[in-house]
Amino acid sequence: MNPLLSRLQPYPFERLKQLFAGVTPDAAYKPISLGIGEPKHPTPQFIKDALTESLGALAAYPATAGAPELRAAFTGWLDRRYGLKLDPATQVLPVSGTREALFALTQTVVDSSVSPQPVVVSPNPFYQIYEGAALLAGADVHYVPSVAGRNFAVDWDGVAAEVWARTQLVFVCSPGNPTGAVMPLDEWRKLFALSDRYGFVIASDECYSEIYFRDEPPLGGLEASDKLGREGYRNLIALTSLSKRSNVPGLRSGFVAGDAAIIKNFLLYRTYHGSAMSGTVASASIAAWNDEAHVVENRALYRAKFATVTPMLEAVLDVRLPDASFYLWAGVPDAWGGDDEAFTRALYAQYNVTVLPGSYLARDSRGANPGRGRIRMALVASTAECVEAAGRIVQFIRKDISS
Repeated sequence: MNPLLSRLQPYPFERLKQLFAGVTPDAAYKPISLGIGEPKHPTPQFIKDALTESLGALAAYPATAGAPELRAAFTGWLDRRYGLKLDPATQVLPVSGTREALFALTQTVVDSSVSPQPVVVSPNPFYQIYEGAALLAGADVHYVPSVAGRNFAVDWDGVAAEVWARTQLVFVCSPGNPTGAVMPLDEWRKLFALSDRYGFVIASDECYSEIYFRDEPPLGGLEASDKLGREGYRNLIALTSLSKRSNVPGLRSGFVAGDAAIIKNFLLYRTYHGSAMSGTVASASIAAWNDEAHVVENRALYRAKFATVTPMLEAVLDVRLPDASFYLWAGVPDAWGGDDEAFTRALYAQYNVTVLPGSYLARDSRGANPGRGRIRMALVASTAECVEAAGRIVQFIRKDISS
């Protein structure tokens, strides 16, 4: 077996399953999960229609590079959303969702034959596929925590020069999972300067870009590159998908865009990787990328939901409305002594509400786990269910304080 498999840690939801082992939640409450970031809003009917109307495409092998119409849908959306002009033939590729693409891109970029061992830099806390992809590519992972008091901005300044010198790939998540933080232009300028100096590739995970709460939409990596006058999106790949934007997590559809030289090598990798997008999925994807009305409606649902739930939880938790994404990243009350696992287990046992311990989404860095003492809540269910869950959390905390 591949010896690198032994470096992998249990996925957060496997750890959550173990945490809940032997616990029987109070049957007086129906179960509500805020644990998994799986969109629950209805899939738009026109996307389902486009899928079923193109079943004939199942009779043919799809092209790894995708049909011209599919690539044009990607670049058309990038133009409407960010004002960018990318070449559909050389600067975009279809992928089976960002999770698959993040893993595959890492295998394409990392050269494990060099000495000393290459480094992949990851924010901390982080989406767990970053770590697994890096370890299985034969790299070390350097975890960079957020800066306290700076809206969870990643502390790039805290990375030593000798680490940057070994770095081949940097993961960026903006809007961030789990914090919802958005990288401003000055932060992009700093990261681009580091990339130019040390030569590493930036993988910008932007799957939450269309769920936001400010008037201005989140800045994207390609957009930042354009604003800063960089040519050809050098050493930059942006990744996005339809899962959150269009409520189709089961479609497994997205695309990558950016540096044509990296895209060329990524296409070569994918030709052998065997993950071409089905023509049936492609038809539904084209329909989704070409429509914005359903995205506006979806965003309005999240805005209304967060506007209702966030004030309820602010009364008892250290939490605030994020810039974007569908997560609340909350500190557990002082009475719990920073024990996010104990808080999560007790909440589940007493009120049948599932949240995710923040420590499961992070690693020890600089002597501490930056997720410890926090929980992640995914407000993906209906507003009624999320309000019910928030009410139970408030009751749980107030009962604990009074006792």
